[in-house]
Amino acid sequence: MMHMVRWFFAVLLTVGTSELCCAGPLHAQCKVEWYFGIPCQVVYESLVSQIKKWGTMAGCTMGGQKCLYKLQSASVHFIAAKHTTPFKRYVDDINFRLVSYHFFTCCHVSAMSISETWYAIKDHGTNYCNLYNLMEGSGLTEVRGYKEVTSDFLCTQRSSANCIVY
Repeated sequence: MMHMVRWFFAVLLTVGTSELCCAGPLHAQCKVEWYFGIPCQVVYESLVSQIKKWGTMAGCTMGGQKCLYKLQSASVHFIAAKHTTPFKRYVDDINFRLVSYHFFTCCHVSAMSISETWYAIKDHGTNYCNLYNLMEGSGLTEVRGYKEVTSDFLCTQRSSANCIVY
């Protein structure tokens, strides 16, 4: 019996270690850094406007999750919002920190989306899409100096995210 218990823990440790090594965050979440060659005031206005625009179910009538965003608070340096998935009603907390650089002509945005569901580990890239959909919907992915920095380590299942679906 003791041999079987040791074997079980050895397998559990091996599987757990391989998950830690390669899987990224241990909770469904995403951290992204964005850089823009435009002032933070413009980035701020674009994001807040897009969050408000997608506040109802209207954006999800044809599928996808470009809906049910709710602005919690906003200042030119920080935006907090929530996103609710349209079908299962999972809630994710979203925040954007905006910092000007190059004499206020450029903007660096640190963004985070994290599932409120405590047991969520994998999310099919939903937390990445929560953030990216707002960037794309607001037109910010097309502005001068646009650059995105993230990875599967910082962002649950980023490389397999399908933001048309999520």
